[in-house]
Amino acid sequence: MNLSSIFWRCIILVTFFIKGCPPVPACCHSLNSPGYLTVEPDALVVMGSNPTVYCHITEWPPRSHMSLAVDGQTVGLGKKVNDTTTMFNLTGVWKPLSAVICMLKSDGLSEIIGGLTLHAGLPPDKPENIICETTRSSDVINCSWTRGQETHLDTLYNISVNRENGTRIHSAQTQNAEESHVQRGTLEENTKYLVIITAYNHFGVSQSDPFIFCIQDIVIPETPHITQIDFGSNSTAATFEWRTTESSVQLRPSVRMSADNVSWEVREGTELVEGLIRVDDLRPLTAYQFQMRTCYSASGLMDTNTSRSSNRSLCSKWSPSVWKTTPGKGPWKQLHVWRILGGQETNWQQTVTVLWKPPSPEDYSGKVKEYNIFLANHRKHTCAAAVNRCSVQVPAVIKTMSVSVVTSYGRSPPAHVALRHSGVLGPVLEELVSAANGSAVFISWSGPRNKQGSASGGELLYYVMEWTSVPEAEMQWQKLAKDLKNTSITGTVTDQSQRFNKTCITTLRLSSNRGLLWPFALL
Repeated sequence: MNLSSIFWRCIILVTFFIKGCPPVPACCHSLNSPGYLTVEPDALVVMGSNPTVYCHITEWPPRSHMSLAVDGQTVGLGKKVNDTTTMFNLTGVWKPLSAVICMLKSDGLSEIIGGLTLHAGLPPDKPENIICETTRSSDVINCSWTRGQETHLDTLYNISVNRENGTRIHSAQTQNAEESHVQRGTLEENTKYLVIITAYNHFGVSQSDPFIFCIQDIVIPETPHITQIDFGSNSTAATFEWRTTESSVQLRPSVRMSADNVSWEVREGTELVEGLIRVDDLRPLTAYQFQMRTCYSASGLMDTNTSRSSNRSLCSKWSPSVWKTTPGKGPWKQLHVWRILGGQETNWQQTVTVLWKPPSPEDYSGKVKEYNIFLANHRKHTCAAAVNRCSVQVPAVIKTMSVSVVTSYGRSPPAHVALRHSGVLGPVLEELVSAANGSAVFISWSGPRNKQGSASGGELLYYVMEWTSVPEAEMQWQKLAKDLKNTSITGTVTDQSQRFNKTCITTLRLSSNRGLLWPFALL
C-alpha cells in the first residue's frame, strides 16, 4: 500500500504553543499512525541530560529520509539503525516540556511519523528552614519549610512527628507544598518532639534535618488587626491604631508596606502609646499596602543542626492588608528670608521689602499658591506665587515679621525676620579677588570687630550678604553659616577684573538670636 494513500501530505509544517501544553502540529493529520517514537532511558528525563530518541516506521519508502524536530526546531542528522529505525541524540534537555516530532521526507513532502512529549525534571532538594508555630487560641500547629529549586515534577512531602524515643505520633503527606499542619490535641504541652520532612519524586529522595520543639516554645502572638491609619497634616508619616486579642504590653509591633504590590519593606516604627505606632519617611501621593505584626523574644527552641537551645524572635502572622494613599507633602522647612529697610517714611511707619528663596521642589507636593507675610499685630499680607519679594508698610513699633509659603497641601512653618539695627560694628572685609576668567568674585572677611559691643549680648546666628553687580541689576542676597569666613559670587560680570572694581557688594551683615543686625557696607 502506498503511504500517500494512507496519510495526508503537507508541504508546510506549522507548530504553535499553548502555555502549559506541548506544541501541536497544525496542518498535518494522519489517518493511521505509520510509526512511533521511543526514548532512552525514558521520556521522563533528568533536566540537562542527553536522551536518545528512536523513530520507528513500519515501511520505509524509497528516496526518503527521517528527520526530528524538537519544539519546531530540526535537530542534527540521525543515524539509521536498521530498515525501520533511525536514532537521534539530543544534547542538553533543559525545558520542562518539549514536543518531539518525527518526520518522513519524500519527494519534497513531509509526513508526521509520530510524536511525544519529553518531560524533564530534577530530584528534590533537601527541605530546609522548618518552622512550626501555633497561637494560644489555635487547635492546630502549622509547620512550614522551603523546598529549594523547582523540580518541574510532582513532588510528595511526607511530614512525620516523633517523640525523642522514636515513637511516631503523626504522619501526613502533601504534594508540591511548603506547609502542613498537626492537630495540637495529639501532642503533649511539655514534651519534646522531632519533625522530619521527606521529599521524593521520580528522580530521588531527600530528607530534612530534624526540627525539635516543645509546644510551649512555639506559641506566637495572635495576629493583630489595623483599625485605623491617620496621616494628619503630614504626608510623610502615618499613625497606626491596632488591636489584638491578647495583652499588648510585652509585644513589639512592626509595620511592613508595599508601594508596588511586589516588594515589601519592614519598619519598626515609633511606639507612641499602647496600641499606637508611627511610621515616618513615607512618599507623598503614593498608594501603600500596609500590614502589621507583633513579636516577642522566646527561648527553648532546639537548633536543627546542633541540637542546642537557641534564641529567636517569635512573631505573629502578618495582619490583613489595609490600603491607603498618602496625601500630598506640605512644605516642612522654613523659608530662607531677608529684608530691605526702605527708610522711615513717617514717624509711625516704614516701607519694608521682604525677600525669600522659593522652596525646593523636593520639599513639597503640588503647586505654590501664595506667600503670606505676617506682622506682629496679626496683620497678613498676601503675595503672588510667582514673586520672591514683596513690599509692605510696617508700623515703626513692629520689630519682627514672619513669612510662610502656602502650597496645595499645606503651609510652611513661619520664618522670622528682624527689622531693627543694633548700631554695632560688623564684620571686616579682608579680600575681594576676581577669578581668572572673570566669572566669579571670591570674598573673605573676619568676624565682628566688637563682639562685646552689643548690650544685649546677642549670639551670632549667621551672615547675610547682599550684592549688586555692574551693570546695575536687582539686588541679590545669600545667607551664610556663622562659621564661614569666605564665599564666592558667580556670574557677577562678563568682563575681566577691571569690571570687578565696579562690582558693588552692598552689605555684609551679622544676625543674632535677639534680632540684632550689624551693618557693614562695602563699595
